[in-house]
Amino acid sequence: MARALPNGWEQLDAQGLTGRRQETLRRLARDLPDAYTVYHAVHWTRLEGEAAVFGEADFIIVNRAGDLLIIEQKNGLLLEEGTALLKHDGRTRQQVAVRMATTRSRLAARLQARPGCRDVRVDMLLYCPDHVVREAQTAGLVPERIVDAASPDSCSRRVLALLPAGRESAATAQVHRFLQDLVALEPDVSALLQRADVLLTRVSGGLTHWARCLELEPFRLRVIGTAGSGKSQLALAEYRACLAAGGRPLYLCFNRPLADHFARIVPPGGQVASLHHWCDERLRTAGRRWDYGQQDAFDGLVAAAAALPPGSHELFDTVIIDEGQDFTQAWAGQVLRHARAGARLLWLEDPMQNLYGRPDVTLPGWAILHARENYRTPLPILRVLQSLLARAGRTDEIRARCPLPGEPIELLVYRDETELLQRSREALRLCWSAGYRAEDTVLLSFHGRQHSAILRLPRLGPESLRSFSGRYDLFGVPAYSRGEVLAESVHRFKGQSAPAVVLTEIDCAALDMASLRRLFVGITRARLKLVLVASVAAASHFSDALG
Repeated sequence: MARALPNGWEQLDAQGLTGRRQETLRRLARDLPDAYTVYHAVHWTRLEGEAAVFGEADFIIVNRAGDLLIIEQKNGLLLEEGTALLKHDGRTRQQVAVRMATTRSRLAARLQARPGCRDVRVDMLLYCPDHVVREAQTAGLVPERIVDAASPDSCSRRVLALLPAGRESAATAQVHRFLQDLVALEPDVSALLQRADVLLTRVSGGLTHWARCLELEPFRLRVIGTAGSGKSQLALAEYRACLAAGGRPLYLCFNRPLADHFARIVPPGGQVASLHHWCDERLRTAGRRWDYGQQDAFDGLVAAAAALPPGSHELFDTVIIDEGQDFTQAWAGQVLRHARAGARLLWLEDPMQNLYGRPDVTLPGWAILHARENYRTPLPILRVLQSLLARAGRTDEIRARCPLPGEPIELLVYRDETELLQRSREALRLCWSAGYRAEDTVLLSFHGRQHSAILRLPRLGPESLRSFSGRYDLFGVPAYSRGEVLAESVHRFKGQSAPAVVLTEIDCAALDMASLRRLFVGITRARLKLVLVASVAAASHFSDALG
């Protein structure tokens, strides 16, 4: 079996044209012997859409002697006109042979400029699995260098014929060093993070597009969407659209950290708050300052605000309730009475993130839209989650649509509190060594603050932790300690995400629904890297997914 670089391509859930190239890569890696190495562009086409290893090359095969064969794969129908074989991409027509020859000459020139590589042979092959080339001369290539839909040989057999294995030479190591530099086998994490947000915003825009295309009168839409389905993007689009139309939007959720995050990314002109913060502001506007030191302070706060009738200045043209599974029926009614006549109402929820076990809110007469595609969670991470759901007998369908390859999941096991702290420090070091910075990483506890050994620590080894102190100021704003790494509970971090997540203090012996939901929330916070720190008993839940 040939070696395929970069590693990790087997874990990609590629579709469309990228899926076709991935299938070719799978056959090449399987059919070619270990004397060959396949450098491929699957990662780049997955991330960027059209990028290739070098120029127009999808695959570069290297034999034991260090000689190269460039494979250009052209899917779909091609055009044969005059003296040219053309690929029409919707905007321009490319002359396939000319582009391939250009790629070959440029690659050969750069390679032969390296010491010891002057005699390295660079050949090329066209692979067009959906097209039959009628005239090879028209294509500008000899028939031996074309594998089309009518070819009796497979692409792998043609590679063996054109590129015999040969014997290792002085040039072999130089060739591999050159190609590994060329294709960036270890991508820079900071560069990936810069592109990831833009890419995920683009690919997860489907929910925003279709939900806002619905014609409802009145507009009452309930979106039941899994984590990473684009609910936050839809909320952002509705909020901005209301402002652009001269209206006033209201966005409410239960978690204060999520509300604070949303407030930082929206334009001014509306109102963004957690439920309790919003109630506090209503009371302050009425001239009342709430005492948070009293028993059941937050329940009393909501009840006191509910007793105030909405003033004309408290009516909104769009009302968005995010993380609706956290709301009670009474809270929903309390908020929705602040909608103007004809206002757009949007309710966003994910039943699997119902960490508080509250009953479903009924919204009679509302249209319901289900969103099962997860665009945020890479396939390696999502497979762990799907394994947990299957283990618990859940049949929830979550469709993997994330374009990022992600990284293999790492599981660290602890037996006592001393080992818990050691493994949690080690998990952070694994993130640092993979190229993630402190600001890219979140330390999440499976428990709430009262039952966590991690969240009350000022630091974990050399890393200082920024965590909720458990106190609020006079305005009900939560106070945080100063530190480099954010440490939160899964409850408080729900609705947000981070490039690298360490989910620690996992110690559920049984995989009941409450534990499964916390694992679901914690795991789906990770956009690229996930490290699990679990007790011996809890680690057994991940055995099927991690092997």
